[in-house]
Amino acid sequence: MKVVKTINEVKNIVNDWKKQGLSIGFIPTMGYLHEGHGSLIIKARENSKVVVSIFVNPMQFGPAEDLDKYPRDLEKDSKYCEELGVDLIFNPEPEEMYPEGFCTSVNMSVLSEELCGLSRPVHFTGVCTVVNKLLNIVNPDKAYFGEKDAQQLAIIRRMVKDLNMDVEIVGCPIIREEDGLAKSSRNTYLNSEERRAALVLSKSIFAGKKMVEEGCREVDVLLKKMKDIIEREPLARIDYLKVVDAMTMQQVNTIDRPVLVAMAVYLGNVRLIDNFSFIPE
Repeated sequence: MKVVKTINEVKNIVNDWKKQGLSIGFIPTMGYLHEGHGSLIIKARENSKVVVSIFVNPMQFGPAEDLDKYPRDLEKDSKYCEELGVDLIFNPEPEEMYPEGFCTSVNMSVLSEELCGLSRPVHFTGVCTVVNKLLNIVNPDKAYFGEKDAQQLAIIRRMVKDLNMDVEIVGCPIIREEDGLAKSSRNTYLNSEERRAALVLSKSIFAGKKMVEEGCREVDVLLKKMKDIIEREPLARIDYLKVVDAMTMQQVNTIDRPVLVAMAVYLGNVRLIDNFSFIPE
């Protein structure tokens, strides 16, 4: 396994693989890898070669967000990748991705205007821009993203379609801790009390999923039940809890189409997300 820092190095290696007729699977990450990322890597091994990018993208953080303290551990990440059979890690510095004079961005309307887009207004421009750049640099056959970031996945799929990008986007299921909490690099921010309290997210998700599977189609009824579960925890503060159309990310009043039920909840200063999808028969 190689760890490279420059765009030219990645392109040269991938071009050589392509000349050999090898397929490329790609997982873009911000590092501090966990079993959720690991599930993407394992899935990507259906390709001949697997590339992982580790880059804490400054463009997707707002001025009051956690860019400086976002967890980083390249040595641990590299060991984990090697154990899982990764062939190449791309670990650029910000100056490599955004050199002096950089002034281009990729914006998306509609899909980015709800959910996380409301409280993080610059986030998805940063995500679209860096993912666009990474897909152009790595030129993979398939790229893998976790369904925990469901809005991000929908946005990337739309971007790839709209810009006629020649890559297949593969969504992979949420990986959870044994007690139900969705795996996230930000879980490391939680103290012991907040970690216990964070279980209200998955409890609410599981209760909501059970309701719709048993026939509930009224969004107001569903959200009231889910909200009640979260609000019983004093440390939890809801950023959003909504039901949206799975394709457009716009709010719906009745579950009469494929939907995403999504939430963002603060535990102290730590913001966590969770969701489930549902397709009515």
